[in-house]
Amino acid sequence: MALQLRPNCEYCDKDLPPNAAEARICSYECTFCADCADNELHNVCPNCGGGFERRPIRPAIERRPIRPTTERRPGVCVTKQLPSDKRVHLKYSVEDVAAHSARLKDIPPQER
Repeated sequence: MALQLRPNCEYCDKDLPPNAAEARICSYECTFCADCADNELHNVCPNCGGGFERRPIRPAIERRPIRPTTERRPGVCVTKQLPSDKRVHLKYSVEDVAAHSARLKDIPPQER
């Protein structure tokens, strides 16, 4: 199963298209923009408490020669495996998120 590639930051609602290099996700695919992940959430997912990683970019096209003898895999692209169009928003208050992040931000993600 492919990543959902959610279309927005759950904190500020900024659009994060499938090719957004600034999208960050946790292991549950909670999705945030880099600015919110770093500056508002301090690398603490407000939903699960995990850390964030850059969301991978799904190839935009099905096949395109990279070198004369090399192609990408047929059927493996954003047009064949569509990103989610369901916008997701936090279910916690800004104050609760800030307190949650403050409790966990000094603990490395692998130790939370």
